Amino acid sequence: MTDQRPTDPGSSNVREVLQSERRDFVDLVPTDRPRAHGLRGFDPEYTDIVDYIVRCTHRIWDERNVGLIYSHYTHNSVVYTPLGTIYDREEVVRATIQRIAEFPDRRGMATQVIWRGNEDEGFYTSHLVTSTGRHTEPGPLGPPTNRTFVMRTIADCMVYENKIYREWLVRDGYAMFRSLGIDVWAHAERTAKDLIARNVVLTDLGENGHRVGQYPPNAKCDTSIAHTESEAACLRWMHEVWNRRMYGHLNEVYAPGVRWHGPAMAELTGIASLITQVVRLAAMIPDLAFTPLHVCSIPCEEGGEKIAVRWIMHGHHMGWGVLGAPTGCPLVLMGMNHFHVQDGQIVDDWTVYDIFSLMVQVKAAQLQKAS
Repeated sequence: MTDQRPTDPGSSNVREVLQSERRDFVDLVPTDRPRAHGLRGFDPEYTDIVDYIVRCTHRIWDERNVGLIYSHYTHNSVVYTPLGTIYDREEVVRATIQRIAEFPDRRGMATQVIWRGNEDEGFYTSHLVTSTGRHTEPGPLGPPTNRTFVMRTIADCMVYENKIYREWLVRDGYAMFRSLGIDVWAHAERTAKDLIARNVVLTDLGENGHRVGQYPPNAKCDTSIAHTESEAACLRWMHEVWNRRMYGHLNEVYAPGVRWHGPAMAELTGIASLITQVVRLAAMIPDLAFTPLHVCSIPCEEGGEKIAVRWIMHGHHMGWGVLGAPTGCPLVLMGMNHFHVQDGQIVDDWTVYDIFSLMVQVKAAQLQKAS
C-alpha cells in the first residue's frame, strides 16, 4: 500500500499539518504557530484543519462554550447517527447542553484525525475521540450512577469556511452503558418506543444488495471513491472479506501482532482474535451487504499511513450473537474504521460501531410486531 496522494491545491505539504498521536493537547492548539495551509474563512486562531477540529471540539465540549456551535455549524447542518438524523443546528445545541449536564466532567481526547481537502473544495475530517467521564447527574439515562466510563467515538465532518455542514457520528454507546451498570436491553426498549413515537422506524426493503437474484456476490469491488492506490487496496480487501466472506484473506492484510481496538472497548492482539470478531458479526447478520461510503488517508508520523473508511451494512438478524436468539428483523449498522498501515500490512485497527443501535432495532421490530 503505497501513497500516491495528489497535491491538494491551496495547501502545503500534508506532512506539515499537525497529527495528534504523539502530541500533548497544548501542542495541538498552538497560539504562536503560523498557518500550515490555506484556511480561507476560518477563525484566525486555527492553524490547520486538525487544529480546527480538535480545538473547536474542546472549546465547545470541555470549555462549555456551546454557543460556538452557531459559528461552527451551518443553520441547516445535517448530522447522521445510527439512531436517527438531526436536520438543524438548534437540535445540535440542545443535545450538546443535555449531554454536558448529564456528564459534567466528560472529556473527549483526540486520538487521531485523518483528513483530506483544501480551502477551495472544503475539508473532510475523520476524528477519532476517546471519551472519559462520570455519570453524576440525572438525565435520559435515569438517576446518576456515579460510575465512570470510557468509550470511543468517530465523527466524520465536511467543513467549509469554518462551518461543519454535514457530519456522521458513531459513538460506542454500548460500552458506556455497560460501564455505568445500566440495563442495556431495557434502555434499548425505551429508546425504541421513543423512535416509534416519532415515526423513526426501520423498514425492511427485502433484498439488500448482497446478491442479485440467484447470482453470487459481485466479485469485483467498486473503488471509485478511492483517491490513492492504497485506499483502493483497502476497499478491495474489505469487499473480499465482508461481501465475499473470504475471512482467511485477513491473514494477508493484517500484521501478525496487529492490535484491534473494537466495540465495547475491546482491546485484542493478533490475527486469530481479530478474525473471531469479524466472524461473530457476520454470523449474527449472515446475509449482510457491506458498502463503503468514504475513504481518505494521510501519511503517518509513526511510519506508513493512516486510512479512514466510513461504511454501512444492511442485513437481517438471522444468527446467534450478542443480540441473542435470531429474530429475523432487519438491521442497519453504521460503522467506521481507522487503519494504521506499515510495510503493506495493518498494525492497528480502530473499529467503531454501536451494538446498542442494533439492540434498539431488534426491540423496535418486536414492539411493532406486537402492536
